[in-house]
Amino acid sequence: MEALIGSTLAVALAEIGDKTQLLALLLISRYHRPYAIAAGILVATLINHALSALLGSWLADLIPAQWVPWILASSFLIVALWTLIPDKASDEPGRFHQYGPFVATLVLFFLAEIGDKTQVATVVLAAKFDAFLMVVIGTTVGMLLANIPVLFAGRWLMDKIPLKYARISAFMLFVILAVVTLIHTNGQVH
Repeated sequence: MEALIGSTLAVALAEIGDKTQLLALLLISRYHRPYAIAAGILVATLINHALSALLGSWLADLIPAQWVPWILASSFLIVALWTLIPDKASDEPGRFHQYGPFVATLVLFFLAEIGDKTQVATVVLAAKFDAFLMVVIGTTVGMLLANIPVLFAGRWLMDKIPLKYARISAFMLFVILAVVTLIHTNGQVH
């Protein structure tokens, strides 16, 4: 349950103000089909985060056990700092619009998540929790919690969310995950 809740919160907070929210806003303004776009977000996120969690689980098995807490804590701190950097919309529906809202969303969200902080966070969370399914479900739910409201409330919601505070909250959550990772290892800080 810790993996599910931690993954959900980490990604939901990290996604506020992220380029994928801006992408969701672009897609809804172009297609006006929130359910098809939401389905595209769901499928793209499930595929991307499942691959990321597999990588995280594999890395956790590959790396010597005594290094894992330090690498995880360092990774959480890097992602924490990364959440403080605002994203810009760099992906336009462009050439994918001819395939409709589902395919355009699927392709663009999958590509937008490659190398994104939530993908890195998914790798790190999977390595930390050793609960592949719960991490994938949690990070996917977090992505949906952050992006689905944009599809239905659009620009009004984006204008009302204090992005500065959302970024600071995400930063603090990842710092807490780093500290807990070190404290949780054998019940003491190494």
